[in-house]
Amino acid sequence: MPDIRLLSETEALENLEALKDVLADCVEDNASVGFMPPLQPADGEAFWRGVAGGVRRGEVLLYGAFVDDRLVGTVQVGFAQKPNQPHRGDLMKLLVHRKARGLGLSKALMAAAEAGAKEAGRWLLVLDTARGELAESLYEKLGWQRSGIIPDYALFPDGRYCDTVVFYKRLDAAPA
Repeated sequence: MPDIRLLSETEALENLEALKDVLADCVEDNASVGFMPPLQPADGEAFWRGVAGGVRRGEVLLYGAFVDDRLVGTVQVGFAQKPNQPHRGDLMKLLVHRKARGLGLSKALMAAAEAGAKEAGRWLLVLDTARGELAESLYEKLGWQRSGIIPDYALFPDGRYCDTVVFYKRLDAAPA
């Protein structure tokens, strides 16, 4: 059974090297997650320190997946900051190290993120993912609704353009 933990700012910083490694591994595997190769360690560190700051400020829920007490996967829920969106969250950066894939970590991380968002009063979640990648079918299997495709939205790390698929999910805490 995967060990999924909600991380505090301190725990995120304690796991900074593992977080950087997971991000670098996903970029190396050509995941379109906002970074281009070669991912410089300083860039990964700045990114994760920024996430840790968001955790401290209450803007982000950061979950880690651990195998043998080593962080090998992560996902975030960012809270919409606009006053007219107190019910919405953004699911971001579902990342699992290639060495830990096939263990059900993505599904477990998603379940934890959805439960945490719901507990925080965020009953509408949105995300985007590269079209044609494994994550697209994972989100559909987990009950996320496709709302559209944006062509040529971003680049894969290898430089090719990729379309993005936008998904949303209403959690059962949504008003009738």
